[in-house]
Amino acid sequence: MATCLRLRSCRAPRLPPAPAGRGLRPGCPAQPRRSAGGPAGLSAALLRTESFVGGRWLPAAAAFPVHDPASGAQLGLVADCGVPETRAAVRAAYEAFCSWRGVSAKERSSLLRKWYDLMMQNKDDLAKIITAESGKPLKEAQGEVAYSALFLEWFSEEARRVYGDVIYTPAKEKRALVLKQPLGVAAVITPWNFPSAMITRKVGAALAAGCTVVVKPAEHTPFSALALAELADQAAIPPGVYNVIPCSRAKAKEVGEALCTDPLVSKISFTGSTATGKILLHHAAGSVKRVSMELGGHAPFIVFDSANVDQAVAGAMASKFRNSGQTCVCSNRFLVQRGIHDSFVKKFAEAIKTNLHVGNGFEERTTQGPLIDEKAVEKVEKHVNDAVSKGATVVTGGKRHQLGKNFFEPTLLSNVTRDMLCSHEETFGPLAPVIKFDTEEEAVAIANAADVGLAGYFYSQDPAQIWRVAERLEVGMVGVNEGLISSVECPFGGVKQSGLGREGSKYGIDEYLELKYVCFGGL
Repeated sequence: MATCLRLRSCRAPRLPPAPAGRGLRPGCPAQPRRSAGGPAGLSAALLRTESFVGGRWLPAAAAFPVHDPASGAQLGLVADCGVPETRAAVRAAYEAFCSWRGVSAKERSSLLRKWYDLMMQNKDDLAKIITAESGKPLKEAQGEVAYSALFLEWFSEEARRVYGDVIYTPAKEKRALVLKQPLGVAAVITPWNFPSAMITRKVGAALAAGCTVVVKPAEHTPFSALALAELADQAAIPPGVYNVIPCSRAKAKEVGEALCTDPLVSKISFTGSTATGKILLHHAAGSVKRVSMELGGHAPFIVFDSANVDQAVAGAMASKFRNSGQTCVCSNRFLVQRGIHDSFVKKFAEAIKTNLHVGNGFEERTTQGPLIDEKAVEKVEKHVNDAVSKGATVVTGGKRHQLGKNFFEPTLLSNVTRDMLCSHEETFGPLAPVIKFDTEEEAVAIANAADVGLAGYFYSQDPAQIWRVAERLEVGMVGVNEGLISSVECPFGGVKQSGLGREGSKYGIDEYLELKYVCFGGL
């Protein structure tokens, strides 16, 4: 748990004082310098390009470009923060923590609720920013904004429900208390595929608990994090409580290391690849920081002979092709029992051809936007080519889309075997490989063979089988006859190398709290 005395030894540069009138109590927020304007259709008021530290919009010595993955057009130049800016942001967050921790739970709740209200008032503009920088279809972006805002609403309510304990000991003259106290500064490192929701799911819990945060968004999608900063400022979230330091890919490694090794940071929360998570864990281990990790997945989607095929196909469509297959809980391996296999593959192919439309995310008809960059397309292409070279059959799709370098056709493969790359690597793209199996034991063994375990799905009408499989799948989340499982009320997280800790739900706030035992004697 952080202690304010440590601040004296921090060598980070001190920020200029925040504008007058921006104390811990809600007041009139100072107006930061507005950008001259943004790409057509995007709100200039929300499209920020500077870092947000200590309640101030600050430039950096350099800037990096952010591009629309659909068209390749440059959306803007964003402050490229390095280690000095990172240290300054941490100091600002620490100075704010020494006061924010003492703000009443009711007041923190009220401020989070104001932030939620502002998100909903600006939901259309926030969605357009998400589509512009990530490429996802506008309808999906609108859904993400609503989902993202709900985490602020949820944790505004949970802020007032942090309870301790009184323990009666064998000694009559003693009483034991258990307190829950905020950890301190939390470093929040987020991915590009949900550039808004992955921030609020962490930050909402942190602020509700009494922590302050420094957010490092993905280099592909910094505008959503900065737009949230603008709205946090309008909501009168106190200076230094929410800080954002965007940076380019070239500086991401040094910034990540600085956050994980800074003595003033008490908590690391990261969503991203397992490989990067292991690096951050190594850095955090030096000072034994608390960590939450939501890492890679390789979700199995099992269809048993007893399943309702039409329901299974609908679930497969929802689970696989949301955000063009670029979600950590996307189904990555379809295991279909022999008796139902041919029917499922036929109906799945028909649904793909009928319901999926590739295009720019701003076009109303689009259900499949671009992948985030050409490297992502190359991985999907590699997995398809490897599978075909080893005997897989392309049922539909299978190649890059004519629209441009970041687009790939929604693809269904049959005759897939366990030795193919797509069977043991997360694709993170619009590829659905189908593996045929014979028995329940075989399916569960294939599903559990991965070294990760985030989400898993299966379809069955057999109650006994449902209980058996749900309990035996080595994952943190299971969808039974359901392809969409995320909800702010439910715990999100994985097992094995898919991560540590849980986000969302009543359990999410515990990731930012420390237990303290107090022995009260002499009674």
